[in-house]
Amino acid sequence: MNTADYNTCVDNHADGVYRFILKNMKDEDQARDVVQDAFEKMWLKVDEINPEKAKSYLFTTAYRTMIDYFRKSKKESRMEDSHLNTLHTERQYSDLNEVLHEALGRLPEIQRSVVLLRDYEGYNYNEIGEITSLSESQVKVYIFRARTSLKEYLVSIDYLI
Repeated sequence: MNTADYNTCVDNHADGVYRFILKNMKDEDQARDVVQDAFEKMWLKVDEINPEKAKSYLFTTAYRTMIDYFRKSKKESRMEDSHLNTLHTERQYSDLNEVLHEALGRLPEIQRSVVLLRDYEGYNYNEIGEITSLSESQVKVYIFRARTSLKEYLVSIDYLI
């Protein structure tokens, strides 16, 4: 991969990677940092990357960078933060998009990632497996479980629209 290929990759895939990371992290500044780190890591290995595999490499790197960020932040979490996460408030939603984001936020990290890669970004099972370092059957299981959880949450009596 040369500099022109790298710049083309940035132009073509920066928005998609950012959307994917933002959906998982829910914090714009942190998502920008993760995407920037992923592009930096890609730049450092630009000579080793095949231009046809650049998109997959970029998403894989961004995903792994995000996982590293989550692991680091878990170690740094305070007691008050974990207590606040357990509080539940009753809400009435009128915006379907907001309800969907709430439902996605309730999924475990890996399930949310594979569902977003499959349904939002359009990757096939094999590509998702490469990005997340899972087997194709594991990807299918996680997607099935995530969709089941989403269905149960979205059709619960509290959120029927």
